[in-house]
Amino acid sequence: MIDVKPSALDVDSAAERTLILVKPDGVERGLVGEVLARIERKGYRLLAAEMGEVSPDLARKHYEEHARKPFFPSLVDYLTSGPVMAVVVAGERAVAGMRNLVGPTDPTTAPPGTIRGDLGHTRDGVSMYNVVHASDSRVSAEREIALWFAHLNEAKTIPVDFEAAIAA
Repeated sequence: MIDVKPSALDVDSAAERTLILVKPDGVERGLVGEVLARIERKGYRLLAAEMGEVSPDLARKHYEEHARKPFFPSLVDYLTSGPVMAVVVAGERAVAGMRNLVGPTDPTTAPPGTIRGDLGHTRDGVSMYNVVHASDSRVSAEREIALWFAHLNEAKTIPVDFEAAIAA
C-alpha cells in the first residue's frame, strides 16, 4: 500500500505556481486540449485541473480588482456564460512564462505563436474572446489558486491499496 495525495499542489520550492483558465469561448470551441498541450510542450507541469460552471460569486471574487471599472459586469457575464477549465500550472518562472505563452489580452494585437494570437477572436466587434486567463503576478496566482482550488489545499493524504483495487 502507498499513500497518494489527491492534491498535487505541493511542489518543490523552486517551482512557481500559476492559474490558467480556459474561458467559456475556448471550451465552447473545443480548444482545451490545444491550450493544455501548448503548456506541456513548454515544459510546465499541470498540477490540478477542473472543469465546471462558474458561479457569479466566484467570477466577482476572481475579477475583484476590476470591480469599480465600467467593464466589470461584462467580465462577470463572460466568465459565467459557459463551462471553464481551471488549471494549476507549475514550473520555473511559471507566471511570466504563462503570460508570454498566452500573449496580450486583445487577440487582434496578440502576436502569432501566442495562444490569444492564434486562437483568440473578436465577435460583434468585441475583442474579449481571448480564450484564456493567466495570473499576472505571483501574488495574484496564489490568491486565484486559493479561490479556484480551495478544496484541494485542504485535502488529506488518502491511503490507496492498488493491489486490492486491481483484484476487485
